[in-house]
Amino acid sequence: MQEDVILVDEFDTAIGTMEKMEAHEKGLLHRAFSVFIFNDNKQLLLQQRALHKYHSAGLWTNTCCSHPRPNESTLVAANRRLKEEMGMNCQLSHKSQFIYKTNFENGLTEHEFDHVFFGTSNENPLINKEEVENYVWMNINEIISDIKKHPEKYTSWFKIAMQKLF
Repeated sequence: MQEDVILVDEFDTAIGTMEKMEAHEKGLLHRAFSVFIFNDNKQLLLQQRALHKYHSAGLWTNTCCSHPRPNESTLVAANRRLKEEMGMNCQLSHKSQFIYKTNFENGLTEHEFDHVFFGTSNENPLINKEEVENYVWMNINEIISDIKKHPEKYTSWFKIAMQKLF
């Protein structure tokens, strides 16, 4: 099944759609989201990306992230992917947004207008092994410290988001 992303301008105005891999090959700005789920102990749920992902395989990142489909709101997409990747449902709220661009070793480029959503849950995820290798709950200070010591273990967008949010 072809997956299309929503191409946007620097103000997040939709300007068209494109097949996902083509958008990443051309490095075109498109809409995306990142979900951050916290528990009552103020720990963030991190996921380790599946080892067979087409980029950033095996790296640690925020709870889940993806792209909304054409004619799908970003909030609906964030809830859909949270369920698909982590087997979780919780109320999400829009907290921030930022644009970033990262080139990968395989020639692909992530150029995203990334919407950040926060949610709260005390449930452990039921991970989809097609998407997620592992998970861990960590407090923010531990994450920041580990990113400084081992930046190669984390996705580029997660490191950018952590700087902007915390």
